[in-house]
Parts: sequence; C-alpha cells; structure tokens
Amino acid sequence: MKKRIFLGGLILVIFGVLLGVIFSDSKEEVSFAPVFLSPPTLIPSPAPKPIKIVFGGDLMFDRNIRLQAEKFGDYDFFFTNLAPLFQEADLVVANLEGPITSFASQSVGTLPGSPKNFIFTFSPTVVETLKKNNFYLLNLGNNHILNFGPEGLTQTKNYLETAGLKFFGNTGDNEERYFIWQKDNLKIGFVNYNQFVPNGFAAAQEDVLKARSQADLVVLYAHWGEEYQERPGQTIEEQAHQLIEAGADLIIGSHPHVIQSTELYQGKKIYYSLGNFLFDQYFSPETQKGLLVVLTIDPKTRAFSFQDLTVQMASGAPLVLEEKLK
Repeated sequence: MKKRIFLGGLILVIFGVLLGVIFSDSKEEVSFAPVFLSPPTLIPSPAPKPIKIVFGGDLMFDRNIRLQAEKFGDYDFFFTNLAPLFQEADLVVANLEGPITSFASQSVGTLPGSPKNFIFTFSPTVVETLKKNNFYLLNLGNNHILNFGPEGLTQTKNYLETAGLKFFGNTGDNEERYFIWQKDNLKIGFVNYNQFVPNGFAAAQEDVLKARSQADLVVLYAHWGEEYQERPGQTIEEQAHQLIEAGADLIIGSHPHVIQSTELYQGKKIYYSLGNFLFDQYFSPETQKGLLVVLTIDPKTRAFSFQDLTVQMASGAPLVLEEKLK
C-alpha cells in the first residue's frame, strides 16, 4: 500500500515539473526563420509580327493575256516567279482593270486602237489564280470596270465574294467605296480615288475622312493621271497633297501604264504610278515594266518601311522580278 502511494506521488511530482517547464516565465523565445517565395517566372509575350503588304499596278487578263493563258493552261503561269513573294505577304493589293464575267471576250483578235480592243472582260477562272496568289483585296475603281455595264460589275463582285476575295473602289454606284482590313489589332482603311467617275475627287476626300475615323492607317489607291507620261501633272500632284492633308498615310497610283515618280509629302509617301502589273502592252520598254511596292508595317509603332521591286513583262513568258530600285 505504501509502495503504491509512493509511486503515485512520484508521478505527480514529475507531472508538476513538466508543467512548470512548459508554462515557466522563461525569457527564451522561439524564433522562426522567414521563408521567402520566389516570384513566378514571367514569360514575355512574343513581339507582334510585322505586317507585310504587296502593292501592284494594273492587272488585265483579256486580249493576248487570255490567249496565252489558254495556251499554257491557266493564269497561274504568269505569276510563277512571284508566288514566293506573294505567299510571304499578309495581303496583295492591285487594280483589277476590267470586270470578271461569263461574257465572251470582245477584244481578242481585234486590231490595236480599234474600239473593241479596249473593251475588257476576264474569265471567271482568273479568280482561282488571284486567290492562290494572295490577291485578297482588289481595287475596282477604274475606267474599265464598267466595260460590260452594271451586269458586268455585279458578276465581278459575285465571283470575288464567292471566292472569299475582298474589293473596294468608286465605281459610280456609291457601294463598297472603301474597305477596312484588320490584321491582329491593326486596322487599315483602303480608299480609292477614281478620276473617271463624276465627283471622284470629292468622294475620295470624303472617304479618307470616314476611313480615318474607323482605322489606324489609311491607304489611298488612285486611278488617275495621263497615260504613258513619266511624270504626274500639276493637278495630280495638288490632289495628292490634298489627300495626304485629308488623312491618307500612303498613296499608290495606277492608270498611266508606266512607272512615275515618287514623292515624300508631310512625311507620307506618294507613288504616282506603279505602271503595269500584268498587261499585254509590249510595244515599249516603259509599258513592259511595272513597280511592286512591298510595305512592311511595325504593328506597335505603326512605322512604315518600303522595298521597291521592278517586274518585267514579255509576251509568252511569266513575270520576272528584275531588280531592287535604289
């Protein structure tokens, strides 16, 4: 009995000692080392890719061009050497110098200078070639688009829309005069000045202002001037300056069938004429050479850089990139 009492007391003493240690007023404090978490590694988003647009002049797919396409199988033949350049681009823009219709050609086999020699219609098979070569935006505002009247224009738009191709231009009907193209977060307005419709210049100024309010940049594609002249006239130069003042960031000209001069006005580039892109005017060196403008846009700063290339035409041969202009 005494032994049990002794053991019980011993246990109480030991328990008390332990409690005293735990709840003592010891000045020693338990310290904890801080734990620092490394911030997550941020992977920078890739820089936006530059936007590349290729501009060309007049495209004409009738007369001898039609006959050559029939001989070689299709219209792809003409663009064989240019296809790599086109495929690298986000967009290829040019002037479609006539309607795409189901009507038979009136110009094939005609004498140069005769009335029907200047009446154009293009085979619907042209559309597939345009699509393959990245011609996703075409200007219709020119002096040949109504060669087959309103029906020819309607067919042209239907063929292009069915293929997923876009168009713009003042054809006199006040429809689809300008087009807003978007790549990533950049919007570019494409406006046409067609010298050959009533009040064409006033309409172009109006469209530049409208496009300016909807887009980050505005390109003015003009069909103007005098054929076969190496320099623009004073009126054309004055109109170009006014279009820049209205809000155009770049002007691309067509119609003269020869390459004309360029100008920098208020920091904006003006190409008065790119000349022919594909045309059967083999009667002079000037009409057999055209200018391609490769525009590269920095999507962040919206800065432009230009590469000018010449393209050479010859009967029965594909187009050839000849040289870089200084």
